[in-house]
This record gives sequence, C-alpha cells and structure tokens, in this order.
Amino acid sequence: MAARRSPPQERERQRPRDSAAGNDQVHSWTLVTSQALDTAWRVGKGSVTLAVSFLVGTLCYFRRLHLYLGHRLKRWIGYLQRRFKRNLSVEAEVDLLSYCAREWKGETPHAKLMRKELFWRRHIKCVRQVRRDNYDALRSVLFQIFSQGLSFPSWMKEKDIAKLPEKLLFSQGCNWIQQYSFGPEKYTGSNVFGKLRKCVELLKAQWTEFSGIKDYHKRGSMCNILFSDAVLEYKLYEALKFIMLYQVTEAYEQMKTAKAIPSLFRLLFTRETSSDPLSFMMHHLNSVGDTCGLEQIDLSVLGYSLEVKIKVFRLFRFNSRDFEVCYPEESLREWPEVSLLTENDCHYHIPVF
Repeated sequence: MAARRSPPQERERQRPRDSAAGNDQVHSWTLVTSQALDTAWRVGKGSVTLAVSFLVGTLCYFRRLHLYLGHRLKRWIGYLQRRFKRNLSVEAEVDLLSYCAREWKGETPHAKLMRKELFWRRHIKCVRQVRRDNYDALRSVLFQIFSQGLSFPSWMKEKDIAKLPEKLLFSQGCNWIQQYSFGPEKYTGSNVFGKLRKCVELLKAQWTEFSGIKDYHKRGSMCNILFSDAVLEYKLYEALKFIMLYQVTEAYEQMKTAKAIPSLFRLLFTRETSSDPLSFMMHHLNSVGDTCGLEQIDLSVLGYSLEVKIKVFRLFRFNSRDFEVCYPEESLREWPEVSLLTENDCHYHIPVF
C-alpha cells in the first residue's frame, strides 16, 4: 500500500523548524570558530610578546657583553704593550676611569668633580699616556698629526722644507745656527746643516707617507712602529724644533722691515731671553729635549708653525678660566685641532674623545 503523502500545509509548517535548526547549527559553528580563533590569538600574542622580550633581553645582554669585552680587550692590549713593548713612547688607550684611579690617589671631592668634568662635559673617554721626557709635548702633537693623517701646512706646500737649513745660512746669513744643539746630544759644529737637513728630510718623508694613508687602523699600526724607534723619533722632534726656529727667524726679519707679524711673535720678542732668533735658540730651543720641554709661548709657536690648534686641558687649573686653553690663541678656524692633557704644564698626555 503506497505511503500517504503530507499535504502542503504540513510541509510549510516543517520548513521553519528545519530553518531554525540550521541557524542554530551555523551559530554554534560560528561561536566555536570565534572561540578557537580568540584562544589562538591569545596564545599567539603571548608567544610573540615572550619572543620579543627574549630578543630584546638577548640584544641588551650581547651589547653589555660587547662593551665589557671591548673594555677588557683595551686593558689587555695596554698590558701587553707595557709588558712587551717597553720602548713604545705613546701607549695604548686607557679608559679615563682607570687612568684616574691609577694616577689620582684617593676619592677626594675635587678629584670626583674633575673626573665628571672631563668625562661628561669634555667627552674625554680615554687617555693615551706619553713617555715622560722633555720631548713629550712635541711627541704628543706629532703623534696626533700622523695618526689623523693631517696634511702639510699651507706654507710647507709652497717650499721644500729640506732646503730650509741652507736657506737660513746662505740667504739670511744666519751663521749662528752652527750653535744649534740637538737635545741631549748637544751636537754643534760645521756639519750642523747636514744633520738638520737629514732630520727635516725624515720629517717630510714620514709626513708625506702618513698623510697619504686613508685607512685609520693602518695609520695606527704605523704609528706604533714609528713611536717605538727612539732614534727616528728624536730626529723628527729636532726637525720640529728647527721649523719653529725658522718661523721665528722669518717673523723677526719681517718685523725689522716694519711688516705686520702675529701677536705671539711680538710677545716672544719682548722677553729678554728671546729678543731675537739667536737668543730664542740659545736660551730656550737648545734646552728642549735635554733639560726642559716646551713652554706655553713655545706651544703657540709650534701650533703656528704646523698650522694646528693645540687645545690643552690643564688639570691643575681646574675650575678656572685657564683650565682649557688653545695655542696659539689667534689660530684660524680651518686649522685642524689636536688636544693635550697636562697636570703641571710640564708633561703631557693625549686625551681621546
């Protein structure tokens, strides 16, 4: 017997029930999916936050480790140089705090203020200690000129400085230059011009070589080699002394003809012990490297001769207007700058910024 078919009215009543059941099923799946996605987002967000925190912590750790190892490496290099390269006249960089702890005994309020001034206001991070002798001012200046790869002064580019000794003798009749003394060697005599020429030729050759090197690290390595050879060093310093004498002689000749000269030379010639080039050489320059170093006026002559501004931090003048001074005072703005650190105006070190 055939099954009885539902009338149209029954089918119409069944459709809403089927539609409601479908909607409930869709809502249930939507709710489950939303909850699953929300749970997955919370888990993923927590994982990402944890991963970022871990990454930041790792980067901070390696940064501190890098700074620590760099500090230890500098100290180790300095130790090796002091241990095995005792003839190195300019030592490796030492951080300022280590230098202060070693050189300044006691934690006095004055020492704390001075250390704060140097580190935070002057931005001095390290110090290169320079051998304590009567050439150390010349050594400190020349080391920075070579390590920075500075070029020749403008006036040296126009003249062959190797011929300056003969120029003083034959063109300007400076026979008195035979009394020139080479520091502790106290060499004088008829061959003084030949000896001076060799010194100046060495300075010219070394300066040309260093100024032509663009790589900073290579210049540093060559400086370590050069400034561990005492014989070559002293020849370079005597060449610098002679260049200072040449500039003093030039200024004196200009003054005699009523030409304008820089004020530092007028001040130099007002002293009884340096009223002319001969007295400057006999009373001051001949003693440099032997019994004394450069005086403040000599630093001005040196800076003028090399066309560099020499900035000096004088620790014994801390908290006074003379704490930071420049030689010469009337240096030109385009001149490069080198810096010195001194505790007594006698011995100098090199600050590193």
